[in-house]
Amino acid sequence: MTDLKAFKPGENIAVTPGKVIFQNELMQLIQYNPSTPAVHQRPFLFVSPWINKFYIMDMRPKNSMVKWMVDQGFTVFMTSWVNPDERLAHKKFEDYMLSIVEAMDAIEQATGEREINAAGYCLGGTILLTTLAYLAAKKDRRVKSAICFACMTDFSEPGELEVFIDEELITLLEKQMGERGYLDGSQMAGVFSMLRANDLIWYFVVNNYLLGKDPYPFDLLYWNSDSTRMPRDMHSFYVRNMYQKNLLREPGGITLAGVPINLRKIKTPVYFLSAFEDHIAPWTSTYAGTQLVGGPVKFVLSGSGHIAGVINPASSDKYGFWLNPNTPPDPGGWFKDAVKQDGSWWPDWLAWLQPYAGPHIPARTPGDGTLQPIEDAPGSYVKMRYDQSTGG
Repeated sequence: MTDLKAFKPGENIAVTPGKVIFQNELMQLIQYNPSTPAVHQRPFLFVSPWINKFYIMDMRPKNSMVKWMVDQGFTVFMTSWVNPDERLAHKKFEDYMLSIVEAMDAIEQATGEREINAAGYCLGGTILLTTLAYLAAKKDRRVKSAICFACMTDFSEPGELEVFIDEELITLLEKQMGERGYLDGSQMAGVFSMLRANDLIWYFVVNNYLLGKDPYPFDLLYWNSDSTRMPRDMHSFYVRNMYQKNLLREPGGITLAGVPINLRKIKTPVYFLSAFEDHIAPWTSTYAGTQLVGGPVKFVLSGSGHIAGVINPASSDKYGFWLNPNTPPDPGGWFKDAVKQDGSWWPDWLAWLQPYAGPHIPARTPGDGTLQPIEDAPGSYVKMRYDQSTGG
C-alpha cells in the first residue's frame, strides 16, 4: 500500500519527545516532555488499541494528537502495547484491563496525582470503559473524565464486520490460535482491508502491479500496515463475549478479575466521538454507549471515517462535525436535531475537557517522580514489527 521504508517510529513518525517510565509484559507507558512552562494538574492518559501500534495518535507533528495535547498544557501519558508471541498466548482480556490500572498507578507515582483524565481509541475505548466499570465496582473514582474515539460497547449492529462473526470462522481461528498461540496481525489487517477492497486492495493492484507505479509514501497507510498479533485467550474472549454474545452491554454479563462488569455504574462524564463514514465501528452502533453509562454524556459525530474522522487536527478545515446537546435513545433522533460545525472537533473536546483538567501548576518532566525513565520514547515495544514480535 505504501513505501514501508519511508517511515520509522522515532525518526519521522512518533517523534513527540518523552520517556518510557513503566512497563510490564503487555505494555510500555510513555510520559511525554512538556512544551509549556505550566500544565494542568490532572495528568492525561491515552489508552491505545492493540490491533495496530499506538502512534496513530502521534504520527507526524502536523497531525499528532499527542503533540497537540502537550501543547495545550497537559501532562500526557500513552500506552504502547507489545506485539505478543506464543509466550503470551495465555494473556486474557482482563490482563489488558489490569495493565491500564497499573498505568494509572504508575502515573500517580510519576506525578503525585491520583486523579486523571483519559481517552481510549476503538478497542482502547472499549477497554477504557470496561476499566471504569471495574474501578466503579471498587469505589475508585480516580478518572474524572473520559473520551471514547469510535468505540463499541453494544455489538448488536457491528456493521460490515458482522460477516466475520460466524461460528465456523471463529472456530477455525481458535484452532489456528491454539496451534500458534496468537492471531497473526496480517489476518486482522486482511479483514479490515476486505471491508474497503476498492480502496485498500484493488487500487494498489492496479497502480502498483498492473501499472508498475511505486507505492506512494503515506504515513496513515504505513501505520495501517504495522499490525500486531493478538493473544489467543484474549482474542477468543473478546470475539465470543462481545461481538458474538454481546454481553458487555448486560449488567454483570462478563466478569473480569473477579468483578462483574456493569457499565451503568460508571458515573464519570464521557465524551463519545464517532465518525459518520466509519465502517469498523458504525456511529449508529457506537451511539449506544450514551445509553449504557450512568454519568453525564456528550456525543459528537465527525465527518469522514474511522481514522481521518478522529485524526483531524485542530488546524484543519476538513470534514466538520455535528453537535446536539441531547442524547435521545435513537441515533436517528440525535442526528435529526444535530447542527453541523466547520473544521475539526478537537477544540470542542478541549472546551469540554477544561473543567476537569484542574488548575495550572509548574510543568513536570519524566523522572520528576519516583519512577525513573527506562528508555526514550517511542520505546522498544512499538518497534516490534508484525513479523518480528521478539525484536529479532
